[in-house]
Amino acid sequence: MAKKARQRVSYVLDLPNASPGGHRLGVNGLAVDRDNAILYSGGRDGVICAWNLNRDLVAHHSSVVDTTAQPNGQTKRATRFRAQTQAHTHWINDIALAQQHSAVVSASSDLLVKLWRPLGSDAPEPATLGQHADYVKCVATPNQSTTWVASGGLDRKICLWDLAGGGKTMEIDVSGEDITEKGSVYALSVNRSILASGGPESIVRLWDPNTGKRITKFVGHTDNVRAILVTEAGDTVLTASSDQTVKVWSVTAGRCMHTLTMHSDSVWSLFSDDPTLGVFYSSDRTGLVAKTDVRGTSDWDDGLSLAVARENEGVSKVVALDNCIWTATSRSSINRWANVDTGADIQLPELFRQKRASISTVRSRESVSAPLGINGLPKTIPTKALLRISNTASFPPAVNRETDETPDGAPPVGSDVLSEPIADAVEAVHNLPEETIEGQFGLVKHRLLNDRRRVLTLDTAGDVLLWDLIQCRPVKSFGKRHLEDVEPEVNTREAVASWCSIDTSSGNLTVVLEPNNCFDAEMYADELELEEPVEFREDQRINLGKWVLRYLFANLIDEEIRRDEAHRHTLEHAAQTRTGRGTPMVISIPPPPGWSGTPSPSSTPRANGSYPPITPGFAIGVATPGSPLHHTLEGHTPLSPLDKRTSRPSVEREDYFSDAINAPDSNPGTTVPVLTPASAPPIPEEKPAKTPVDTGKEKEKEKEKEKEKEKEKEKEKEKDKDKEKDNGKGTGALFGKRIRGIGKSFPKIGRSASTAAVPKAVVEAEKAEESESSSNHEKEFEDSFYGVVQRIRDGYEKQHAENPDTPLETGIQPSLPNDTPVLKLPPGTKVILQEETSGGSAELYRGTVESVGLDADVIEKRGAQWLAEVLLTNTIPPKEPVKVSFVLYPWHDELPAITTADGNNRLNANRMLRVKKILAYVAERIDPVPEGETPDPDALKPEEYLELYCNEVRLPTTMSLATLRAHVWKGGNDIVLHYKANGRKEIPIPPPEEAAPEEAKPAVDLTSQIAAAGVN
Repeated sequence: MAKKARQRVSYVLDLPNASPGGHRLGVNGLAVDRDNAILYSGGRDGVICAWNLNRDLVAHHSSVVDTTAQPNGQTKRATRFRAQTQAHTHWINDIALAQQHSAVVSASSDLLVKLWRPLGSDAPEPATLGQHADYVKCVATPNQSTTWVASGGLDRKICLWDLAGGGKTMEIDVSGEDITEKGSVYALSVNRSILASGGPESIVRLWDPNTGKRITKFVGHTDNVRAILVTEAGDTVLTASSDQTVKVWSVTAGRCMHTLTMHSDSVWSLFSDDPTLGVFYSSDRTGLVAKTDVRGTSDWDDGLSLAVARENEGVSKVVALDNCIWTATSRSSINRWANVDTGADIQLPELFRQKRASISTVRSRESVSAPLGINGLPKTIPTKALLRISNTASFPPAVNRETDETPDGAPPVGSDVLSEPIADAVEAVHNLPEETIEGQFGLVKHRLLNDRRRVLTLDTAGDVLLWDLIQCRPVKSFGKRHLEDVEPEVNTREAVASWCSIDTSSGNLTVVLEPNNCFDAEMYADELELEEPVEFREDQRINLGKWVLRYLFANLIDEEIRRDEAHRHTLEHAAQTRTGRGTPMVISIPPPPGWSGTPSPSSTPRANGSYPPITPGFAIGVATPGSPLHHTLEGHTPLSPLDKRTSRPSVEREDYFSDAINAPDSNPGTTVPVLTPASAPPIPEEKPAKTPVDTGKEKEKEKEKEKEKEKEKEKEKEKDKDKEKDNGKGTGALFGKRIRGIGKSFPKIGRSASTAAVPKAVVEAEKAEESESSSNHEKEFEDSFYGVVQRIRDGYEKQHAENPDTPLETGIQPSLPNDTPVLKLPPGTKVILQEETSGGSAELYRGTVESVGLDADVIEKRGAQWLAEVLLTNTIPPKEPVKVSFVLYPWHDELPAITTADGNNRLNANRMLRVKKILAYVAERIDPVPEGETPDPDALKPEEYLELYCNEVRLPTTMSLATLRAHVWKGGNDIVLHYKANGRKEIPIPPPEEAAPEEAKPAVDLTSQIAAAGVN
């Protein structure tokens, strides 16, 4: 079964005082519903907002220069917040209206195209129409009656989607001809017969949306094509480019008819609600918004282009409705500007009226009354607001902007045109908007602190916040300060492995957990500040990734436990029905004296940790969770009640620095020596307490098993000897089996009775092996969350088939509070499952901490297998821990040296090992307890009479090797450590031994190492 793409888990922390009603980052998409007077906006925060417009104010024509003001001097508010939805997890790059303005289609950098229907009283969450392989940059609809929408993205594909949820209906490959990568689609426009696309290739391509075939292409732009408009008839295409031009293309002629140059910088947006494109709006990177009117002209050069508004930064999107123009920028707010009527009655400067009158005969029938100014007199358009529509246009002529006159008092022609661009002196009609739809503050910068549990953020208002990534909430506000100034105040001297990544690109704090490293970081349990006390083992460490995941999906675990109980009950009930037994399957037996009344083996551990935590004995100084305890159900042995109520942490590697590593082909418990000194004395691993009866039975069973194993080994040796004699050669087992397997293929070859008997035994052995392997692989499970559930349930069926009278034990073993202390996360914290793709990450599921239990079916279907193993079986993906190498020397030779027989004193240990463990190792070597004596319980601990130094700096006993290397040693070689006594306990120094020359070699080597390290 093919494996799925790697999945990751993200969770989004709620901003303080968060409330709906505005974007947190810049706005990229705008769309206007004329019928319902609603403005829609799509932002970089992944949110789509709907705004109610004031119909009366929108329809009213204000003056050209002055805005309609109230007596208090403030303009009348025309916009009110209506609704919003968190449609995407990344930037929304474009939005479009469809199906009679009842649906909003959005394109996002999270690779998705979504559909939101906001008009209903109970608007549903946005539905996914489809997915690209890379960022989706644009979306377009032919008209409000069609049932499909087109989208284009950086994956060089144009996709047509069924608005009814039918998925992708067509895909068009638009890869570049010369350079494939430049085929990305940045602009898209479509009607019923033509689909036009453009991008970095600087070529405009026309496609047939019915067949997907290319119609033609337009070559002429010299930079990225950023926006496209197509007439309703499909005979004209308008394109805007980063080359500062707007081009008019004739589909019939197949060429560029006009090049408009009214902008002086990259043109980012085009908008028109005129079916013939007689009036259109354009915006550029400088913030200029131009309105161009070519109605009634035979030549576009005779059209009128006017600088209507000027933003303080680039305008990414412009839309208009009647008297209003809305602009979107990189700010979270949206500005509304007063429109300017460009009809035939427009009041131009006297210099241009005569010229304009000769070309306005047709337009006069379409114009409205001119706006009136003070005393009822018409307002005049400022000369500096007139834009030269093209380099070949005669109107307006280049003028002296200071005097509003041409050099000779008449319109210049030919070489008399000033060489200086007119746009340099352009002044828009409006420099201030009529209304600003205020946005909110979003995060724009972050800094992860050394403990990897806290992060500092800076928002668009300049406020600095400190967040706790484990508690999923902000913990402190520092007000308006520089992030760099606050960081030294809150940072600590720690070195913790990276276990998550932080993303603030959507204005929120998003924490991303990848399966390859989210279980690498740990912290010591004695550093926790918990509301409720929990009993921990000595030097126990908490895995940060497992801890957070455990409570992000706590409700999901509860739901899976409930389903697991129901499934086991169904199996047991079905078995009773088949056998006709009505007697109870479990007989209550009075508990032995001293028993505390724990749940029975068949009970299920509650995910909320209702069982009192009991800490079984573990080796001191556990390592980073290493080879996890793989949960297998074949041959599952029932656990005792004590085992059932204790947490089942991952198998912990020996983190006491040692000279042994796991052999590749050895069992997890076996080790092989390496070239390091003798390790610390092994510390026996304690097991849960058992009754004397259980202990005696287990010893008897172990003895019987050992005897049976010895008998089997002797039989195998005898068989091997017989086989070698029969084969006539001393071949190895594998080679011999291969030869014997060949012999099986020729049963008719003559053999003696003695030789024929051996292959028969071999065949039986091979059949046994085959049956065993087939039993292990007889079932394949899905590579998903549900696959783990299937495996657990399959174990129930096997267990029930072997022991039908035994109650089924639960296979769900979530971690308990003594392994992952209880967290009370905000219920609204968003939880997202994503899948990696070639162009980024695609969303598979989105919910909240509160809703994951209700969405169990979806998570089972789309969730990853590794996530299920962590949550349901407390098993983390296997990974070797990172170790740090170091050497130990006595301080100025005041104490005995620690060396081995070969003189090598190089050690290594888990990077999380604390200094006090190293001191304990030193004490065991230089001040051991004499044999036969019992250690004094009141004796000083090693860290109380020994000290450890690095670079002549005394090390705190709680400092880890990782922190030591990063902040004290600050190097890549083996750390050099020195130990010394503080005088609280006298440590005897043995006299130098007179050793033979061959035994003195280690002492020489040790001395040379000390000299090389620069220690006197």
